[in-house]
Amino acid sequence: MTKLLRATFLIQAIIDGVIGIFLFIIPGRFLGWLGWAPVEPLLDRLLGAALLAMAWTCGYGFRATQRSQVIILVEMQIIFCALGAIGILRHLIGFYYPPMVWGTFAGLALLTVLWAAALVKK
Repeated sequence: MTKLLRATFLIQAIIDGVIGIFLFIIPGRFLGWLGWAPVEPLLDRLLGAALLAMAWTCGYGFRATQRSQVIILVEMQIIFCALGAIGILRHLIGFYYPPMVWGTFAGLALLTVLWAAALVKK
């Protein structure tokens, strides 16, 4: 496996794990620290659980030895990051949102590019 792919798995695992644990355990307080108003505690916890599951799979991807073992994980990450970025961008166009929302969009867009580069790089 390429160093780019391993690094992308590690970066995604850390981001998903940290954000996921806080959203799962203390969603309202965590989002308040970030200046982001909690929307719905049940959905915030569900997103936290999904991020923790994705961090777990990234851990497997990081430890994999062959590219063929992780292709489905890479494709899943591309789809999640791309759809997340598109969904957030839809709200950003024409409306004011705090910098945290723009940062989330930028992070998802950057991760989409990293995952796509890791997918096409041999």
